[in-house]
Parts: sequence; C-alpha cells; structure tokens
Amino acid sequence: MTEGTWPSAEAIGAIHVPGLFNEKQVEGWKRVTEAVHAAGGRIFVQIGHCGAVSHPDLHGGKLPLAPSAVSVEQPVFTPDGFKTSPIPRAMTPGDIARTIGDYAHATRLAQKAGFDGVELHGSMGYLIPEFLHDEFNLREDRYGGSIENRARFVLEVLEAMIAEWRPGRIGLKLSPGVSPGRLQPTAQTLPTYQYLVSQVSNLKLAYLQFQHPVGDLQDTPVAALNPGTTAYFRPFYDGLLMANGGFTAESARAVLNRGEADLVSFGTPYIANPDLVERFRHGVALAASDQETWYQGGARGYTDYPRATR
Repeated sequence: MTEGTWPSAEAIGAIHVPGLFNEKQVEGWKRVTEAVHAAGGRIFVQIGHCGAVSHPDLHGGKLPLAPSAVSVEQPVFTPDGFKTSPIPRAMTPGDIARTIGDYAHATRLAQKAGFDGVELHGSMGYLIPEFLHDEFNLREDRYGGSIENRARFVLEVLEAMIAEWRPGRIGLKLSPGVSPGRLQPTAQTLPTYQYLVSQVSNLKLAYLQFQHPVGDLQDTPVAALNPGTTAYFRPFYDGLLMANGGFTAESARAVLNRGEADLVSFGTPYIANPDLVERFRHGVALAASDQETWYQGGARGYTDYPRATR
C-alpha cells in the first residue's frame, strides 16, 4: 500500500507527498509498480483528499476546500515548516462534483500506472471524515444534515471509482474512533459509521480497512469500539475486514485467531524494517525508527535502514 496520494492539486495537504492526477505522475509510478511486481508483490495506491487539513501556502494563497467553513486546527507541513490549518472554504455543489470526478480520474490513472487496486483514504481528519462529522459538516443541502446525507459523498466517490474499474479492485479505509485535532467523536459518530458500513457492504469492495485508535476509549462517545474497531463493525459488513493501528505480530495473530479481522496491516514498523514480514516470520527483533527524521523529506530515515541479519 502506498502512502496517501493526491487525486488533484486541490487535494494537497503537505509537501513531499506524491499525486496521481497527470501523465507525468503515471510514468513515475510505473517504476514503483514494476519494481513491486518484479519482486512478486502486489500494490494498491491509497488516494486521499486532505480537505480542511491543508494550508493556503500549498494552494497559491487560496483556502483549502472542505464541507463547511470550520477549521480542524491541525498542523500542516508547508514549505516553511508546520503551520496550523485555517478556516477552509466551504465546497460548492460544483466543487463536490469536480472532486468526485477527480477520484474517478485518479482511479483510471492508477490502472495505467500498473497498480493492482485503489484504496479510498477515508481515515484521520481528511475530507471524507469531515463530511461524515456532524460538527464539521454543517451543510444544508443533500450532502449535510442527516446521517444519510453526510454519508452520501463517500458513497458517490466509491461508486465513481467502481465505475472506472470494478468493486474487487477498490478498498476503503476508515477510522471512526481516531480523533485528530478538533475532529473528536460525538454521539453521532457510531450511528453514522454503522449506516455507512452497512451501505458499503452492498458494494462488494475488495476490503474495508479500519484504523483503530491508540489508547483506551473509555468515557468517550466511541467506547463501544473497545477492544477493537473491526470486531465492532463485523456485524455490519459482509466482506473482508482489515485491522490497522498499533499492532504487534502477537496482537495481530490474536485478532486473526479470534476472527475479528481477516487481515492486519502495518505502517510505522515498516519505516525502520524494510524486511518486516521476514522479521515476523523468523521472530527477529524489530528496529526502531528515528522520529526526528519523520516528515523531513529526502532519503534519510526512510530508505537507509538495513535488513536484519539472522
């Protein structure tokens, strides 16, 4: 799985992160997909729009787009370092239609670039969670208000992506309990995601991935997600579930053995362990990454960790 990749210039929310919205980017990605396939692997591209979690410095002075003009007050990695995201510009119906088209276009380009599938990035505090959130989506049109309306955007995006490929090549990642910045769970969070997941189940996607929050959720509106997000949503989804978020090899095996998920994904451990699968397979200790190198650009701290010697 790639890192979050922009479907348009409007979707950008940080520097030094790739996009997939023009032919030059397609040619660059071909080098990556060909290398993965040559090694016997498969690769999905994660397509995401940052919405309000962006900054005018990344958009030629223009405000970032979001469902409503409500700031999430998140740090944004700009050319001049981290800055706080401002109050965004509320999307017009035309903006929404164009953005749905951007996701479809990125899906079409993903096929040309040689990817095996596309994952819709609907986690963290980006555009899709903003549409789903009752305190950040204050719209009074068909994309706001009721749970059904707030879920409409992500469902229309998925339908547009499926139309460009097929359901078995499209995945979705959600994070209903993750609460970056001001985007905290509310009493509407679990009912909203229950409805969304039940609707997504009808689409027969390749998989649905859930990012579970780190820490105890007791005394929060999403306390029911303890001990696991996939376990909670299993009754609402008839398909392959993938768990994500702070897993070790041991805790991942436990989730799989209990039938709470069909797959477990790993992110951060891969930074310092390019051979993570082999380390898990042979019980080799994991290396720790240097967090001082995160989000800094360049190769140091990303491509210079050695493989383990056994």
